[in-house]
Amino acid sequence: MLQIEDTYFALANTCSRNCLIICDRGAMDPSAFVSKETWERMMRENNWNNVELRDNRYNQIVHMVTAARGAEDFYSTEDHACRSEGVDSARELDQHAAAAWVGHPYFDVIDNSTDFEGKMRRMIGSVCQRLGIDTGDRLLTNSRKLKFLVGGPLPEDSIFPSFQDFEVVHNYLQSEPPNQVRLRKRGQAGHFSYIHTVRRPLKLGQVVEVKTQLTHRDYINLLAQKDSSHFTIYKKRRCFLVNNQYFQLDIYQSPSHPRCKGLMLLETYTALNESILCERLPVFLKIEKEVTGNPHYSMFNLSLREDWKNSKKFCGSIAGPNDAQKYFIKQNGHITEDPKREKINGHANDMEGNNTLTNGH
Repeated sequence: MLQIEDTYFALANTCSRNCLIICDRGAMDPSAFVSKETWERMMRENNWNNVELRDNRYNQIVHMVTAARGAEDFYSTEDHACRSEGVDSARELDQHAAAAWVGHPYFDVIDNSTDFEGKMRRMIGSVCQRLGIDTGDRLLTNSRKLKFLVGGPLPEDSIFPSFQDFEVVHNYLQSEPPNQVRLRKRGQAGHFSYIHTVRRPLKLGQVVEVKTQLTHRDYINLLAQKDSSHFTIYKKRRCFLVNNQYFQLDIYQSPSHPRCKGLMLLETYTALNESILCERLPVFLKIEKEVTGNPHYSMFNLSLREDWKNSKKFCGSIAGPNDAQKYFIKQNGHITEDPKREKINGHANDMEGNNTLTNGH
């Protein structure tokens, strides 16, 4: 598998046009079909590690949930030479295959909550979104990034489903406003990946993020451009799957500004409406409220050294002053202006902050 992929990767590097390589299965998938001991032995004997095989090798993982989970009427072994599992076995293997990729920074799970055509549109939409391709309303995926404030204390590890923990370090670099430029170091067990991100405003409040994978040498060189007006942000990032929904829990760690002490933020991408999403949120976490787009929970603002009241760099919205006159929140595909309260898990919570725009960023 690795040799075949490397051949296509090398061919792609010779292309003068933009090139997308789609791999049917990936290097982590075999771990779902062998014992843990066998997989760990393979890793040791080949000098592999999860960060290289899972995180650095592929730019995005799309897990298509088996029809045996949520579309059982359409699951069949007929006319499938390579499929012999019954429904129960297919569900179990699907769960193992998904768990093998938990921890990848760009992991999308496409479930069976719509018909098959809708499932295909959501899959294509997720890839286009990662590539930065504007599909307009042709796919109607309505996918957006949501952020929730989580109250402490953090539950015991045994309460969580299977998870992966990562050490994450963010540094903001010098840039011309309103652009925001940052470096991310992310890894586990001494192995790391490095990403350079530029956030730029566009018209009507839409924000684009341009991400570039870096070598360790490039990362070290770019650190020389660190913005001294920002603290380095240290986090423990816990990635896990619940109810076919992929979550990342960021647990802020010292050293940091006092405003970050004990802070925990849960993030997910979803196209689900509010009521269905609330049913999929982790019940073992104390989710206090949604804070998507709230500037008080923006990492850019959280990392500022100065007090927010005195800082000229506090960012109400990267979208710009003309697009940030009110606080907007997007729910069920509709824009609601200036909401006073929001509902999370059926409970109303007061909103904090204003003068920003929420559109999934």
